[in-house]
Amino acid sequence: PNIMRPFIALILLVLLSSACQVNHFTGKKNFNAIPNSQLFPMAFAQYDAFLKEHKEITGTSDARQITRVGKQISRAAQRYFEFKGLPNALKDYRWEYHLVHNAQKNAWCMPGGKIVFYTGILDIANTEAMVAAIMGHEVAHALANHGGQRMSAQLLQKGIGVLGQQVLKKEPQSKQQQILKAYGVATTVGAILPFSRVHESEADKIGLTLMVLAGYPPEAAVRLWERMKAASAGKATPELLSTHLSNATRIQNLMRWIPQIKLEVEKIKVASR
Repeated sequence: PNIMRPFIALILLVLLSSACQVNHFTGKKNFNAIPNSQLFPMAFAQYDAFLKEHKEITGTSDARQITRVGKQISRAAQRYFEFKGLPNALKDYRWEYHLVHNAQKNAWCMPGGKIVFYTGILDIANTEAMVAAIMGHEVAHALANHGGQRMSAQLLQKGIGVLGQQVLKKEPQSKQQQILKAYGVATTVGAILPFSRVHESEADKIGLTLMVLAGYPPEAAVRLWERMKAASAGKATPELLSTHLSNATRIQNLMRWIPQIKLEVEKIKVASR
């Protein structure tokens, strides 16, 4: 039917566009319509604005730990890309590591290497190695360009929705609303959320590689998520409706990956001697 042609054409366009960038950690090609030359300045400006509006902790042992671990992880990232023959991959990164007073159990890394840890997450990550597990995970999101990919996916979702409205405009209003509502649920649960869960899994694996390359024991990542699981008992959103993996899934994945990542890191260390 004619109604399907625009959608088929757009799907083909997306499939073609998805080959535009390679994730050097996973080897996969990803759809990312926003270049770092645009993304990084936006992220840096947002980061500066955030720090002006929130209470930063400085001069404490916790603050020094965040900086120390951050530098170790960023050095590990540089070492990894040098091993891959990409010594200039991080040339536009401007690494910063800040501890902010906030009870939330959270941390994040903006595109371009701008990192914040909330004091609340240190109740869970009560060793330096567990801080390194979180740092590696958050830095991995930036290195894999997950921020740009998610923004691109959201733009694409909105674009298809607008196109759908044009295609359906001759249909009765009630039918339009039903179809577009179903589309919104289907693309969010069926595409956007799993897309985010794939990112979480990638960040877990890349982060594990970075923390081991930085000299931290990978088993600390398992202990971290065991503590996360205990702290969130009875509170977690079902995995199907969440942008994050369940803690149990994460723990299983990490335990499965540890042996192969130890071997991979040993190859990197041998090659760089």
